[in-house]
Amino acid sequence: MTPLSASNARVKEARKLSRRSVRTERRLFLADGPKAVEGALEVPARVVEVFATPSAREQYVDLLADVDVTLVDDRALASLSDAVTPAGVVAVCRQLDVPLAEVLGGDLVAICADVRDPGNAGTVVRCADAAGADGVVFAGDAVDPSNPKTVRASVGSLFHVPFAIERDPAAAVRAAQEAGFVVLAADGGGEVDLFEADALLARRTAWLFGNEAWGLPDELAALADHRVRIPIHGRAESLNLATAAAVCLYASARTRR
Repeated sequence: MTPLSASNARVKEARKLSRRSVRTERRLFLADGPKAVEGALEVPARVVEVFATPSAREQYVDLLADVDVTLVDDRALASLSDAVTPAGVVAVCRQLDVPLAEVLGGDLVAICADVRDPGNAGTVVRCADAAGADGVVFAGDAVDPSNPKTVRASVGSLFHVPFAIERDPAAAVRAAQEAGFVVLAADGGGEVDLFEADALLARRTAWLFGNEAWGLPDELAALADHRVRIPIHGRAESLNLATAAAVCLYASARTRR
């Protein structure tokens, strides 16, 4: 079979999924790279099509052995990837978001309010997965979880951790509280020291994280049950979002286990 070129109609239609409006309309997105494709293929029904270059099919033979692969040339594959050096394999997948109530069925969740950076969002999902969290909520004016950079930054974890999208961050907080969670706002000026919060962390916990640049608005942080600070022992002003999320989620994981 001759690999499809960048001008092929199927490739051009898939390329449109680089736009958020098209992803939202079609309920489809692109998973770029072997880790993302591996995560997607764990549930084959959520994969619509897999594109790969001939060399990538040989390189990832174990991953693609039982997959009906559409071969494309290097230029076509590059048009489907926003990576500087494409790995050679991209999957078209069905959207993964679930209702908020489903995410709130567990014991440990992260609520990301107005998180705009795709890399940070994907890293938070990866941290949530590693810490054994039960879900993530993207609230407010947050990045699209199916943004290619978010998918890639999650290194497959987006396919492991249930996530919901809620336009109103305050509604997400209230829903968590009504579901029996204690909501803890990660706040550098919080009244509770994370390292002295084991009694709180032993409860069903929803961590509330704010925007990378300006953190949590006061009115949103005020809705939380407690504001929790990560102690800074050196001279650093603060921790970035992804690092703070990792510390908080692992503190909860340690207490729960």
